[in-house]
Amino acid sequence: MTRPECCELCARPVDLTFHHLIPRKVHRRAHFQKRYDREQLNAGIWICRLCHRGLHRLYDEMTLARDFSTLERIQADEAIARHIAWCAKQKARRH
Repeated sequence: MTRPECCELCARPVDLTFHHLIPRKVHRRAHFQKRYDREQLNAGIWICRLCHRGLHRLYDEMTLARDFSTLERIQADEAIARHIAWCAKQKARRH
């Protein structure tokens, strides 16, 4: 996947970070090893630091891995949607 120009959540044109849809911290757990191949475990999205920080503040790694392993699931969550809406209003700065 090529790196997009804008955050895949808030659509701001800022510096991006890679968010693993299944956080790396849980990759070694048997549950995830049995159910996902290496490509699925390493899948992710490019998001801004504000969105990335917000995801990890709202939910722990296990919850993110279990309940938010796709972009669609992330976007469908009400708490995350509120955070993304706030992020989208923030001034876009590139470092």
